[in-house]
Amino acid sequence: MKIVIIDGHPDAAKGRLCHALADAYQQGAEAGEHEVRRIAVADLDFPLLRSAQDFTSGMVPTVIDEAQKTIRWAEHVVVVYPLWLGTLPAVLKGFFEQVLRPGFAFHASAKGWPEPKLKGRSARIIVTMGMPAFAYRWFYGAHSLKSFERNILKFVGFGPIRETLLGNVAGATEKKREKWMREMRRLGERGR
Repeated sequence: MKIVIIDGHPDAAKGRLCHALADAYQQGAEAGEHEVRRIAVADLDFPLLRSAQDFTSGMVPTVIDEAQKTIRWAEHVVVVYPLWLGTLPAVLKGFFEQVLRPGFAFHASAKGWPEPKLKGRSARIIVTMGMPAFAYRWFYGAHSLKSFERNILKFVGFGPIRETLLGNVAGATEKKREKWMREMRRLGERGR
């Protein structure tokens, strides 16, 4: 399987849990003999979109064009990010706004309803957070995760979409972190 891992942590500094989770997933995927490519959003330099015209017909930066080619190549996309203020970090949201433009990710049908262009790709979303994962899911309704799944990934054709929520990350013991790494390696090996 062709797998793309999008490391969506906006801080490129080593030692971030999201980077370690992406590394563990990649190790498992390679052990499972999958082809793997990575996109580290923190390493990309691109402008934020500021108008509908930029979104529909603006110049596509070279790093975004490369990311689009990588995503088009993929059969399975893994997105790893920390929950910031209840949602994706701004730079990751900006990345998806740049990448998932009309013409690449969807196009308008004759009836005016958007038609997805990225069908045939599955996804896994891995979210780390300071709060307990069950609180995010049950008390807050996992609102931003549902929006990301439905309004972004499903909108452009991804499916099925699976999720992994890791809570209480700041206070996690070494034993707990190693359990998470084993889980990422297992998921990577299976290409899920």
